[in-house]
Amino acid sequence: MQSFADYFATIPSAHRALILAGGIACFWAWESVTPLFGTTYRKGAHALVNVFFTVTTIVVNFGLAFLLLRASEWAVAHDFGVLYWLPPRPLWLGAIVGLLLLDLVSAWLAHVVSHHVRPLWKLHLVHHSDTHVDTTTANRHHPGESVVRFTFTALAVVVTGAPLWMVFLYQALSVVLSQFNHANIRLPAALDRALSWVIVSPDMHKVHHHYALPHTDSNFGNIFSIWDRLFGTFRTIDRRELVYGIDTHLDPREHESIPALLTMPFRPRP
Repeated sequence: MQSFADYFATIPSAHRALILAGGIACFWAWESVTPLFGTTYRKGAHALVNVFFTVTTIVVNFGLAFLLLRASEWAVAHDFGVLYWLPPRPLWLGAIVGLLLLDLVSAWLAHVVSHHVRPLWKLHLVHHSDTHVDTTTANRHHPGESVVRFTFTALAVVVTGAPLWMVFLYQALSVVLSQFNHANIRLPAALDRALSWVIVSPDMHKVHHHYALPHTDSNFGNIFSIWDRLFGTFRTIDRRELVYGIDTHLDPREHESIPALLTMPFRPRP
C-alpha cells in the first residue's frame, strides 16, 4: 500500500492525462458495443462540444492546482483534518476513510449546493442540458462551475486533512467513475443494482439526468453511493422511462453549441 501511495504522491502529469483520455476511449468503445440507448444523434459533433468543456475544466484545474498543493501541505503540517483526529489505523483503512470524506465534500456536497443555490444552478445547467448523455458528458462543465467545484475540492482537502497522494488518487478515481456512470452503456439490471450499493452505477446516475423533478434533485454522488442513501437523496426510475436534459432548456439551439452553452447561465430563464 505504501508503494501505491508513493506512486500517486509523484504521479506524472502524463499519467494523469492518460487516465483521462484512456477512460474516455474505453467507455466510448463500450458504448458502441452495448449501448443503453441507440445513437440517434451525431456522436462526433456532440463529443466535440463536450470535449471543449473538458479542456476548459483541465485548464481551470491546472491553473489552480497550486491551491490544492498548499491546502494539503498546510493540513499535513498542522495535523489538521478528520484523518488526524481519528485513532491510528492501517494505511489502507485511512485511504478508504479519506476517499469517502473527499467524495462527500468535493462531490456530493458541491453537487447538492449547485442544485439549490440559484447562481450556481445556472452554471450547472450546462451539464444538465445535455440531451444525449454519454461518457463525454462527464466533464461537460461551464468554466465557472469548474472554479466552484475546485473550491469545494480545496475545502474537502482541508476538512479531510488529505495528503497529496490521496488527493491525486481521489481525482483519478473521480475521473474514471464519472466517465463510467455517465457512459451510455447497458449493464445487466441486477449487476447495476448490486454496484449501486457501493459505487454510483450508470443506471443510478442516469436518474439524476432525467429531465424533470424530483429525479433531477437526486443521486448527487460521484464515486460512492453511500451519501445519497444516508441523506435520503437516493431515487430510482425504470431505465426505459429516462428522458435526458432539463425541462427549461429543451430547445437544441440552447444546448448544442459552444457559444450558447457559454452564455446559458447569463440568459434569462424562459
